[in-house]
Amino acid sequence: MNAAELFVKCLENEGVEFIFGIPGEENLAVMDALLDSNIRFITTRHEQGAAFMADVYGRLTGKAGVCLGTLGPGATNLITGVADANMDHAPVVAIAGQASTHRLHKESHQVLDLERIFQPVTKYSSRLLTPDIIPEVVRKAFKLAQSEKSGACFIEFPENIAEMEIDAEPLGVRVPMTPEPARDRVEVAAEIISNARNPLIMAGNGVVRGKAWQQLADFAEKLNIPVTNTFMAKGVMPFSHPMALGTAGLQSSDYVNCGFNKADVIICVGFDLVEYHPYLWHPTKDRTVIHIDHLPAEVDAHYSAQVGVNGDIKHSLLRIMELATPHTGHTMRPLREALIEDMNQHRNDTSVPLKPQKIIWDLRTAMDLEDIAISDVGAHKMWMARMFRCEYPNTCIISNGFASMGIAVPGAVAAKLAYPDRKVVAVTGDAGFLMNSQEIETAMRLELPMVILIWNDSGYGLIEWKQMNRYGRPSHVDFTNPDFVKYAESFGANGYRIEKSEQLLPTLKAALADNTVSIIDCPVDYSENLKLTNRLGEMICPV
Repeated sequence: MNAAELFVKCLENEGVEFIFGIPGEENLAVMDALLDSNIRFITTRHEQGAAFMADVYGRLTGKAGVCLGTLGPGATNLITGVADANMDHAPVVAIAGQASTHRLHKESHQVLDLERIFQPVTKYSSRLLTPDIIPEVVRKAFKLAQSEKSGACFIEFPENIAEMEIDAEPLGVRVPMTPEPARDRVEVAAEIISNARNPLIMAGNGVVRGKAWQQLADFAEKLNIPVTNTFMAKGVMPFSHPMALGTAGLQSSDYVNCGFNKADVIICVGFDLVEYHPYLWHPTKDRTVIHIDHLPAEVDAHYSAQVGVNGDIKHSLLRIMELATPHTGHTMRPLREALIEDMNQHRNDTSVPLKPQKIIWDLRTAMDLEDIAISDVGAHKMWMARMFRCEYPNTCIISNGFASMGIAVPGAVAAKLAYPDRKVVAVTGDAGFLMNSQEIETAMRLELPMVILIWNDSGYGLIEWKQMNRYGRPSHVDFTNPDFVKYAESFGANGYRIEKSEQLLPTLKAALADNTVSIIDCPVDYSENLKLTNRLGEMICPV
């Protein structure tokens, strides 16, 4: 067999289901080998879309998503999605074709040093210079991509190497066991928690990766400690649970930050610093921080952990829970009550353009609890993080590490492929939507029913929010949009336009029932952004 065929066998050995990408001249041998494979190649319309699909697939399943491009511009188009996966700690293996090794030492058509280009945005970047190293490189890439903290890896595959004959086999897949937490660290953490006056748990994306959400809920309930989650950990604590305080990270003078101000012990479980700057929630640097995670804490002046409990998160929570003394009362209950009141405030609002709170209320009402929302990046992301209630993890996907616009539409394609029995909604602004709207064709070709809900304000709403806060005037944030209904129909998809507030809920229900791609153009009133900022900024923390 040739090296490309061996490479594909190695991917099969890793359990790869899908490869998202675009064929090119320098990956011809790999594309041909895939014809005889059980791996399903998903032809996308842009490499960035392919990388975002691999990103979301990896985050939802815990298995490395795979994306493929050719050399030069094909490879560089992958970078944004690969960087997003790496900073969001989603397992991804990116592959790019390359020119013959006989051309790599000199200036040559479309040739870039891809191994070096991908190095800063991956955990591991490699080049196949001989076919006999393929089993080792592929195994290492998948092992590192899927190991904590998971992230992206890259393989450059020159076209002449792909054609070479080789007699080799894939390496066996070994999944390393996560170690038990050290007993002495568990005892110290349990003692600190037992003696705390107002402890608070902050749950991060590591809880999702470690599949420790049930243990977290049991821990919080038994010890009677309230829980806030980061944007990327929505659903690890069911919002219906009385210990749930909702999502942290909207801004420094937020409801939940009043909880941080009140807390004397902050228990960070699976928390990645990239999710929420510690200086925003721990500016005084005087609280006791307990770090519970697979790996030791990152170094940060505002995140100096008094004790680190490292190892399997599920086991760490269970061991501490066995030793710690439960607390009485719930001094932060007023924060939860204030948040619920805010969520309910505009459920019956009839104004047009629609308020963000109303859009989210109707979206949550229309979707089943295990359906999946993929949020793009923009002002709507802040509202989804705050107002969209989740009962299960991985039912609201938000990128908040690299936080790249354009993830929602391709991400929804990947979500539907990973979970074909669930409804999927891409929640996106008009700006983020047009960045990767070409993947509507991919969804239509693959016959993947999904809903794209566009929050239309004809501008970069989040940037205007920041500009108004800092300078009191907007700067170059306005643009015009195409007719989104006609745009949808040009792909063969269904298009809906919301003109009255009372149309949204029935339209969402109808779109979710459609057996195709449905696009909803919904006008949004982002003046609520500044009102929210002012209201939270003036709020006095409960005593």
